[in-house]
Amino acid sequence: MTSTEVTTESEDSGPSGYAAARLRLLQEKAQPGPPRRAALASLTDDWLTALFATATEQTGVRGAALVAVGGYGRGELSPRSDLDLVLLHDGSADAGAVASLADRIWYPVWDLGLALDHSVRTPGEARKTAAEDLKVQLGLLDARPVAGDRGLVAAMRTTILADWRNQAPKRLPALDELCRERAERQGELQFLLEPDLKEARGGLRDATALRAVAASWVADAPREGLAEARRILLDARDALHLTTGRATDRLALQEQDQVATALGLLDADALLRQVYEAARTVSYATDVTWREVHRVLRARSVRPRLRAMLGGGKTAATERTPLAEGVVEADGEVVLARTARPEHDAVLVLRAAAAAAQSELPISRHVVRHLAAAARPLPVPWPAEAREELVTLLGAGEATIPVWEALEAEGLITRLLPDWERVHCRPQRNPVHTWTVDRHLVEAAVRASSLTRRVGRPDLLLVAALLHDIGKGWPGDHSVAGEVIARDVAARIGFDQHDVGVIATLVRHHLLLVETATRRDLDDPATVRSVATAVGSASTLELLHALTEADALATGPAAWSTWRASLVADLVTRVAAVLAGEATADPEPVEPSAEQERLAIEALRTGEPVLALHAQAETPNEDGEPEPIGVELLIALPDRPGVLPAAAGVLALHRLTVRAADLRAVELPTELGECVDVLLLSWRVAAEYGSLPQAARLRADLVRALDGSLDIPARLAEREAAYPRRRGVKAPPPRVTVAAAGSRLATVIEVRAQDAPGLLHRIGRALEQSAVRVRSAHVSTLGANAVDAFYVTGADGEPLSDARATELAREVERALG
Repeated sequence: MTSTEVTTESEDSGPSGYAAARLRLLQEKAQPGPPRRAALASLTDDWLTALFATATEQTGVRGAALVAVGGYGRGELSPRSDLDLVLLHDGSADAGAVASLADRIWYPVWDLGLALDHSVRTPGEARKTAAEDLKVQLGLLDARPVAGDRGLVAAMRTTILADWRNQAPKRLPALDELCRERAERQGELQFLLEPDLKEARGGLRDATALRAVAASWVADAPREGLAEARRILLDARDALHLTTGRATDRLALQEQDQVATALGLLDADALLRQVYEAARTVSYATDVTWREVHRVLRARSVRPRLRAMLGGGKTAATERTPLAEGVVEADGEVVLARTARPEHDAVLVLRAAAAAAQSELPISRHVVRHLAAAARPLPVPWPAEAREELVTLLGAGEATIPVWEALEAEGLITRLLPDWERVHCRPQRNPVHTWTVDRHLVEAAVRASSLTRRVGRPDLLLVAALLHDIGKGWPGDHSVAGEVIARDVAARIGFDQHDVGVIATLVRHHLLLVETATRRDLDDPATVRSVATAVGSASTLELLHALTEADALATGPAAWSTWRASLVADLVTRVAAVLAGEATADPEPVEPSAEQERLAIEALRTGEPVLALHAQAETPNEDGEPEPIGVELLIALPDRPGVLPAAAGVLALHRLTVRAADLRAVELPTELGECVDVLLLSWRVAAEYGSLPQAARLRADLVRALDGSLDIPARLAEREAAYPRRRGVKAPPPRVTVAAAGSRLATVIEVRAQDAPGLLHRIGRALEQSAVRVRSAHVSTLGANAVDAFYVTGADGEPLSDARATELAREVERALG
């Protein structure tokens, strides 16, 4: 039907003429979406204008206007939308005449069966009601004249907007609280199987709230994609109204296929995915906008007091606190350092994200957009630093989620992990599942982060958790498809062949333990042997056990219980017993390199520490330039007590992060023919931020630390007091254990803890104070997790007794707690 036909029909101001024209419009297939909503609003305007003209002529009322508010005021009429109307009058007419005027407008609307939200007010009454009722004020922000005295409406709008802007410091926090309460009741639209398109978080109510925030002039919502997201949600609501014939906003399961067909989509899953993507856009815009609102309001409240303190002068510059190389905190957000160059630093995206998550800070939207536009792509395979930063991001717990969402909103996740596109916003029809596939994977990593102390390779656990359902974007068994994808992704991000195989095994068998434990006879040896064969090793079993729990906890409350946990634990115990035949042998001693031997001889000759610093690099990147992964620091010195805590403390004082370390003793002959132990310490280190210190300064401080003239604990405490680290993520507590059958020559103490400045120094001090000798140490930092093994003996050079070893583990754990 053409607009001319609509106009012709609507010339009859009676209900039948409007009803016929309305029905024709809603049945027209050629112009759904915004054109139909606008045409319906225009048609309704024409009809109400005719009603108003007749009513004012019959009642003699002057100085009145009919005003559309809310969705109708925005010209967004869905087929079953309420008509939100205000009869505005200047108060000059008799109250009875005004009431008669209202009745002559409201009753024809009711006669057609249309839902009507109506009120009769003077401008003063409208202003007073708006001041008392936030919802009324929000509706009036979209006030639009339909008929009558337009000057009266314009004056009211001006007053309402001025009040809204003047009262923003009080009204905006109230609106934020209103939105939060609604979200708590209705849930998040982007994850619900039967979402409320209007009331759920990320729905049309939130989109309207963002308009209100923009009208306050305090902050503006990110505009990219927001209008399109609103259109998608409104189109879905239109189709829902037409499909059901009811004024409903809940997208029920039994109606989703019909709604999808009405919108020209393939099926209900395609509909939900489109709706989820729109809701995610609105939710992200909501988070960013409210964060900016509170930042601006805080600044406004602080600025007058600060000016008074400074005697009316200029306010102090925003403090910028370094978090990582090229990344700083400023005004409660993570931003780039002034010297950062994303076009030359391919790891900066992940480094900034990891720093934000670990510090529990939001990452600035402007920074994310800048990184999306300017960041250099990572080479394939990724350099070690990029892989470590990804693991650090995944291991940050709940703080990972908002950072991940910020990266995803600008397309950075699919740029880093192209296979992510297949699971992005993909719905899960199983009611046990709380989340979409992509969010479930992130939630699994969050759950896994609390289990990292249970496994020797937390990096493999976290990455496997992120990838375990990646195959759900492909046809067939998602575990089988996922194994292939996970193998490719793990190789892409730089894991070696062995680790790639472990991750692929975890993804392929992520359902094995729970399905076997709940569906098979565990007393049948064949059952246990089949699981042992599939898993292959005790270390992989340990990882699979943790992944099983993380997956279930991330699925929903019905997926994990004490009963399931006990069955799985029983199965793991039985499988571990089968795998225990893999005896752990002592590793063959590694011969020192030529440079290590040269340094050891020099240390023996001088009796002093000898240091060497070397930059390390991986394979060349796409430009032919090597990708630096850190600096190797070699230290050799005659064996003596306190070397490990002294060396680790000096590195901490110089803000050097230890990525990996190895300590061992080598025997060298003296001129007298005796054999003397020389300690060799090999470190892979990186500066937290800034440049690396000179080797001469490190050596000088190490000499002072060893002779007692440099009090490392006191210096570290002073620095902590002067520059306290901001509150970061709450990590699982440290776990110190004695490795069973770890070595025949020494007792192996394993420490799993959150990496932090001075951690290795504190471990070394605890071991020294316990009067044990460290024969060798193997230190690794996997993301934010330190996984360290110390081979210790008693003063007699023999392994510790079981009781003493257990006591030592408790002592070290207490020292770290």
